[in-house]
Order: sequence, then C-alpha cells, then structure tokens
Amino acid sequence: MSTPHAVIAGAGIAGLALARRLAHHDWRVTVVERAPGPRPQGYMIDFFGPGYDAARIMGLLPRLRELGHDFSEAVLVDERGRRRASVGFQRFAEALGGSVVSLMRPDLELALRESLPAGVDLVYGTALTGVEERPDGVAARLSDGRVLEADLLAGADGIHSTVRSLVFGSEEDYLHHLGFHTGAFVFEDAALHARTRQRFLLTDSLGAQMGFYALEGAEVAVFTVHRTRDTTLPEDPRRALREACAGLGWEVPRALELCPEPAQVYYDHVAQVRMDSWSRGRVVLLGDACQAVSLLAGQGASMGVGGAFVLAEELAGAPTLREGLERYEARWRPVVEERQRAALTGTSWFLPDTALRLRLRRLVLRLSALPGVDRLVASAVSGKPSRVIGDLASASPGERTAP
Repeated sequence: MSTPHAVIAGAGIAGLALARRLAHHDWRVTVVERAPGPRPQGYMIDFFGPGYDAARIMGLLPRLRELGHDFSEAVLVDERGRRRASVGFQRFAEALGGSVVSLMRPDLELALRESLPAGVDLVYGTALTGVEERPDGVAARLSDGRVLEADLLAGADGIHSTVRSLVFGSEEDYLHHLGFHTGAFVFEDAALHARTRQRFLLTDSLGAQMGFYALEGAEVAVFTVHRTRDTTLPEDPRRALREACAGLGWEVPRALELCPEPAQVYYDHVAQVRMDSWSRGRVVLLGDACQAVSLLAGQGASMGVGGAFVLAEELAGAPTLREGLERYEARWRPVVEERQRAALTGTSWFLPDTALRLRLRRLVLRLSALPGVDRLVASAVSGKPSRVIGDLASASPGERTAP
C-alpha cells in the first residue's frame, strides 16, 4: 500500500500542527505557504484548553514553556494610568489546573515548525492557485507552475482562506463580522518596558482598547481592539490604529507614535467562520478557515492545534478517507460551536460599549480574587471542558507525553 500524501495550504498554527501529526501517522506531507517566510506579526496568547492537551500528547509542552512568558497580573488602567481593576494570572492558572502557558503566536508556530520531521516538505513563497478533483486524488496547482498530486488537500490558510474560496465559494458566504477590528505590533521603549514587565496592562476604555506587555530586551508588544461597522480592511493599518485609538490617553500616544511600518503591523477583522460542511471530496478545512471562533472567544490557537490533532487521528483510525473526514467534523464541530456561542454572549463585556458595562466589568474582576469566583471567571473564559483530545489519545497509539 502506497504512503498517502497530504498537501496543506498554510504554514500557520493549524497547518503546522496537522503536518506534525499526519507525519506521525506515516503520511507524506507537503506544506505550501504564500508568505516568503514565517510571519513575525502576532500577539500574546494564553494557550490552554484542547490545544494544550494535544501539545502535551505530542511532547511539545517543554519547548512551549521555554518560549513562554510569566505574568503576575492583568491590570485595567484609566487614561492617566491609574489602576481600576486587576486579575492575578496565578489564580487564573490554578483555576485551569495549571494547564496554561502565555506565549507569542509566532513562538507557538516556531515550536511547531521545529518539531516537524525531516520528511515534511515546507515550501514558502508559493500560493495555491487552483484545485482539481480527480477520480483517485486531488491536484493542487501552485503559483510556481507545479501541480501536486495528493490524496488530501487541507486548507489551513486562515480566516481569508484561498482553499475555501476555490472549493466552497465566496468569503462573504461564510465570514460573519462581529463589529470589531484588531491589531498588534511591537516597538522598543526601555521605560515602558520596565513599567509593564511581567504585567499585562490594558486601557479601561469604551469603544477602543490597547494593551501592553513586555517582551525580551526593551521590546514592548501592543494589542488593540476597536468597535467598527466597517467590513473592509484598511490599506494602511497603522493609520487606522492611530485614528481608532486616539484619545485613549496614558501611554497610548507614545505607542502610536512608535508604531512600525504597516507591513510589520498585524491587522484583521474580528469575525467568525460558520459553514454547513468542512469538507468536499478530498478537500478539508481546519483552523480559522472553517472554525474561526474570533478574538472574543480566545483559544483560537488552541482550537487550531486541537482541530488539527482530531483530524489527523480520525484519518489515521478510519477505514476510508471519507469516513475519517466525517468523523473529524462530527467530533470537533460541537466543540467549535460551543466556543462560538460563548463569544457572542460575551461580546458586550469584551469591550464594553456603555459606562454601566464598564463599571460592571471592573466589579467582576475585583470579585475574581474571592475563592470560588475565580473559578467562575476562569470557566467563563475557557468554556466547557472538552474530553475530545483525551478520548482520541486513549483510543489510538500516541507519542511521548510530557507533564
């Protein structure tokens, strides 16, 4: 029996995780990525939930902890930098059983990329331009003129997926905007770095919010989110952030002044992707291409890793490729939809739009220091616990696990 071949479009978190796990199950894997190299843009994530469980099974946790950052607390500050409310990271981590690590999205990709077996072919600077279903496989046409024959084409190419557009239809049919845009960038400022070290500081503001956290050296990372009804992306994300965050006070004007060139700024919609089916023939979607839960739900990276793990396990355990794809969707869709519902419920609290909600959010964060309330807050953030990853791991041969 010949070795099955998978072509994965997208060398982000979901694509790399799928490549890692399919290779573990003796698939030949080719990953194609339109960007010329690994993307440096991104923001800090708290990595927990299903993806954390999958990373543990795949033996990745020691490396993720090496790349992680320690934070003592998240603090809301007013326009003059005065503390309004805070929540301790230690209590949050304890409420999750200690199963959480904070790291930059590019560093999670780095850990996954480093762990790829030598046989995985990772090709940058090459885009998918066409897909053709054939009786015995699928053909992926690339921008460099090559045509790759495969048993499976996996679209792990993000919320604006090319694979989804080519095979399933227009982005407008599946992308549901939630009324926010988000951005992230990094700059150097020794004084602000010292003030933010081991803390995540956020403006306690209406309509727009900016957060700061310290990285290595004198680097400070910035995260932003603002309300907007615009469903298009700006040509100049730096200008868009300067307009959206003007007037927030505190250190925000300094950060906007030091915002780097637009090419170094991460900027996108806050949206969900909702689809009736995640596969068609020998083409399947994963990660944000089909299951974007949105920034409001958190766990996007975790869901990307978890979904990739589930897809690989179901393909390895099913008698046919079609049955494996159906099992993947049946098992993973309920987890995704629960997180999407939670995001919609918490929209008004993520970035309050009234002074009353702003005050209520402060109150909840202050109460989170009380025993029992901290677990309620952590549960609201993390969603319902899922046994999907553990159940799959116990039912099939796994890799070395790390505590």
